[in-house]
Amino acid sequence: MKGSTHLAIGTVIGIAASAFYPFRPESAVYYVTAAAFSALSADLDGTNMLSSKLGKVSHWIREIALWGGLLALAVNAYLYFAQQLLYPLYAMVSFLLVLLGLILKEGVLRNALVSACGIGLLYAGWRSDSTGLIGLGVFVAWVPWLNHRGLTHTIWAVAAWAWIGSAFERELQIEGLAAVATAGYLSHLVADTLTPSGVKWLYPLIRKSFKWRI
Repeated sequence: MKGSTHLAIGTVIGIAASAFYPFRPESAVYYVTAAAFSALSADLDGTNMLSSKLGKVSHWIREIALWGGLLALAVNAYLYFAQQLLYPLYAMVSFLLVLLGLILKEGVLRNALVSACGIGLLYAGWRSDSTGLIGLGVFVAWVPWLNHRGLTHTIWAVAAWAWIGSAFERELQIEGLAAVATAGYLSHLVADTLTPSGVKWLYPLIRKSFKWRI
């Protein structure tokens, strides 16, 4: 299912929560943000609305590494043949840049950038003594390397996300934040269950994809 659909469902959940719980503008912002983000987070194991911009960044990093390395090699070759000047370290770095540009896939770079964001959240959580940020950081750093619609699309991931939401609810003192975040994440799996590919809710215990036809 498209990311825009998941985002819309999550936003509706957040708006509904804002009407259900005692209304405060600050709480409403948290509800909508938590539900919308949660509804997209399960797809961090692939390219989605949250990581698509990083995919473009990874493309440019790969291109810069490749063409920058080739240019640097050309400069090193000119200096050596025209002026008999040899800079082994610069030549080696130039060669490594070309090699990285040739062998690294953009998906790998995107995953690395997403993981870097997760590590940043983990560090921020450690510095601020925030269990919620630490849990979120671990999730974001880890899941990009998983198979798409694998562990992130399971009941175990929903439980882990509920735990992260509970930590944020305790720290921010926002009633119902954990339930809203969990509902947002769960909505993603339910929506994907309505697609032809289905969802492996009990993976890896049961590898069967569950599908609901409507």
